[in-house]
Amino acid sequence: MKFYLSSFNLGDKASELVRLMGKNKKLGYVPNACDFTNVNLEKKESKEKEDIKSLKEIGLEVTYVDLKKYFGKENELKKKINSLGGLFFKGGNTFILRQAMKLSGFDKIFEDLKKREDFVYSGYSAGICVLAPDFKAIQHVDDPTDHPYEQQKETIWEGLNYLDYIILPHYKSNHPESELIDKEIEFCEKNNIPYKTLKDGEVIILE
Repeated sequence: MKFYLSSFNLGDKASELVRLMGKNKKLGYVPNACDFTNVNLEKKESKEKEDIKSLKEIGLEVTYVDLKKYFGKENELKKKINSLGGLFFKGGNTFILRQAMKLSGFDKIFEDLKKREDFVYSGYSAGICVLAPDFKAIQHVDDPTDHPYEQQKETIWEGLNYLDYIILPHYKSNHPESELIDKEIEFCEKNNIPYKTLKDGEVIILE
C-alpha cells in the first residue's frame, strides 16, 4: 500500500496523489471522523462537498464511503474497497474514526490492504493520526469520550499501528487546533512517544 498523508485538506502535493493512484482513479471518500454526537450537519456536509470537489478537480473519480453503512458488514465493505484504487479519510476526531473502523471491520481489512501495491491510503488530520500505535498523545485535541455509535461505548486507544510514531498535524499553522499541538508535543516528549509534526500544506508520502 502507498500513503498520502496530509496535515490539512489536500496539501501542497496533490499531483503526487494522482500519481500514486495509478490506473485506478476511483477513490473512496470516508467522512466518519466527523460523526460527532452533536455534529453540525450543515457545516459537516459543506466541508465534505469542498473536499470532494478538490479531489475531483485533480482528476479523481470520488465515491462516498460511509463506514456506518457497513457496521457488521465487513465482507460488503471489503468488496466495495476492492473495487477502488484508494481511500481518502476526512479529518475530525481520531477516536471516532477508529470506532467506525472497528465496527465496520475496516481495521481487519486494512491488514490485507497493506499487501496491495496498487492501493493508496490518503487523508488528513484524524485520517492520518489513526495510523499511530495509540492515541494517548492526541487527547488534548480530540475528545476520547465522544461515543456517537450505539454499538461502541468504550474508548479505543489503540491505532492501526502502521506507523511506529504519531503524526501531529496543524503544527504552527493557521488552524484552530494549532496551539494545542504544542501541548501534544510536550506530552510526547515527557512520555517518550515518537512523533512527527506536519504544518498545514505539508504531506508525508510513503511508497
